[in-house]
Amino acid sequence: MVNNNLQGPDQSQIERRVEEIWRDVLGMDPWQDNATFLEMAGQSISAIRIASRIEDEFGVPVDISELFHDHDMKTFARIIAERAIDVAAKQSVKQQVENKQMA
Repeated sequence: MVNNNLQGPDQSQIERRVEEIWRDVLGMDPWQDNATFLEMAGQSISAIRIASRIEDEFGVPVDISELFHDHDMKTFARIIAERAIDVAAKQSVKQQVENKQMA
């Protein structure tokens, strides 16, 4: 999902995937896109599932309490996508430094 070219990950792809995870776990209909986690009757187990899937796919840590801050799905997806881009950029810089040290 993450684009490993020099420009880094594509934010819109990440956002769409996070939205898919959110919809899948919470069983949302498309017309509910503006609903928050709590409005969708999200519970702790749902928060754990969402956080776990995001961490597995993007390597981005998600504290489950973030889901209870009552962001709507698109806001939450944007926050995670921005974090994923930051993590990818830091990993890229680290890899470049390691490659220079090995050369």
